[in-house]
Amino acid sequence: MSFTPASNGMRPPPASRRGWPRRLRLMVRNAWLLGLGGVLLFAGLSAVAFYVASRPSVLRIAIPHGDGEDMRLVQALAQQFTRDRASIRLRPVIAEGPIQSAAELDAGRVDLAVVRADISLPREGQAVAVLRHNLVAIMVPAPGSVASGPAVTAPKSRRARAAAAKPKPNPIAAIDDLAGKRIGVVGRGGFNAEVLGVILRQQEIAADKVTVVPLDPDNVAAALRKTPVDAIVAIGPITSRFIADAIAAATNGDKRPTFLPIAASEAIASRHPAYESTEIKEGAFGGAKSLPGDAVETIGFNHYIVARRGISDTRIAEFTRLLFSVRQGLARDVPAVAQIEKPDTDKDAVLQAHPGAAAYLDDEQQTFFDRYSDLLYWGLMLMSFVGSAAAWLMSYAKADDRVRRMRVIEQLLGIVQAARSAKTTEEVDRLRRDVDAILVRTLHQVERNDIEQSALMAFSLALDQAQLAVNDRRAALMGQTAEAVPPAAPPAPEPSPPEVAVTPLRLAIKAAE
Repeated sequence: MSFTPASNGMRPPPASRRGWPRRLRLMVRNAWLLGLGGVLLFAGLSAVAFYVASRPSVLRIAIPHGDGEDMRLVQALAQQFTRDRASIRLRPVIAEGPIQSAAELDAGRVDLAVVRADISLPREGQAVAVLRHNLVAIMVPAPGSVASGPAVTAPKSRRARAAAAKPKPNPIAAIDDLAGKRIGVVGRGGFNAEVLGVILRQQEIAADKVTVVPLDPDNVAAALRKTPVDAIVAIGPITSRFIADAIAAATNGDKRPTFLPIAASEAIASRHPAYESTEIKEGAFGGAKSLPGDAVETIGFNHYIVARRGISDTRIAEFTRLLFSVRQGLARDVPAVAQIEKPDTDKDAVLQAHPGAAAYLDDEQQTFFDRYSDLLYWGLMLMSFVGSAAAWLMSYAKADDRVRRMRVIEQLLGIVQAARSAKTTEEVDRLRRDVDAILVRTLHQVERNDIEQSALMAFSLALDQAQLAVNDRRAALMGQTAEAVPPAAPPAPEPSPPEVAVTPLRLAIKAAE
């Protein structure tokens, strides 16, 4: 029976060593393989990170249905972002109205939304930009204009003509005079009528005292021709097309409409924070004669682009930068883009600004190290941990190698003990074959440079003792005088492992086999 360590009382390797997967031990022992794997892993992670970082971020934006001007503006922005290959892309989502637009944002189905400050501000919304500033223009049509109805036929009698030529006071000179009148409100959905209701309640005019006539903003003149009114309420930016159409319909030649001031504008603004007290500047609507002739006190409110609370500050800051940087390029094709303004970034604002937008607008954007300092710190800590774990694995692998080399030496020492107690020459021959097999395996390890100099010296010494013990016992069993057997010279190590001579080793292996 061939020699085995267990049969000679040798200590078997620990269970943890025996259970360690051999393939993993081999991988750990090859440091260059681990290094190559680490480099490939780092390159792969870098490529994935670059791919993810280079992909544009898509932001969904809700737009109220029927607001054609806002729709055209958002579509123009989306197209410009696409042409510029910007890092942010817009995807418009049509909502039924301003209330639904805010609800879409609160429900998390969109990232941005166009909302009216006076209707329903979303609970989860924070301002990114003022899309436009709306003014309330209340005008009384000129007599004989399309808005006031057909002109009265001139009387034929001299007395009647004289009475008609005599100037009559305008029956509507202030907001209080609107009681009992027909008021045309330009807009859809009844939201502008609610603004009129706020004004009338401030003047203590009951809602049932006036008749509200909705006017289609796309065809104001036709609506007024069909249904004449005593006053017109138009709400929007100074440059709005429908306000210009309403003024044209309320004009009769040289006779121009009269604008009613909202004297209680400051009181309304204090009671309703969504509104602000403002004025229509003198000559704001232009014309051959400045219209209005004097500044008119009124109220106004904003249309906002709001972002959902919790969206990355970096994404919103980048969107804000793109929004304000494309205004000049789009102003020629979409004049409404020039009305975009920065929101109030103060902490006491009615609608707080999104932190990302405020950081860009106030020049307080964080640098790369400011944003990722914590990530870098924990990354270094993780790398330190991984390095320590790798060092432990390398040490474990080397310890396993040491155990394996000590096991070979223990096998040789066991052969020495077994040779001294061998009873037959056949048993001695089996021990010699075991020694030869151990020598062949060790020479293969030397050829692969898998054995250290200190271990090689210890192996050479144990090999000499095993060979001497086998030879001595064989000679004793054969009744012969043991001749001096020169010890087997250990393989001479070269100065550097890569320069170990291969040919002599192969000859030695062949001879041993």
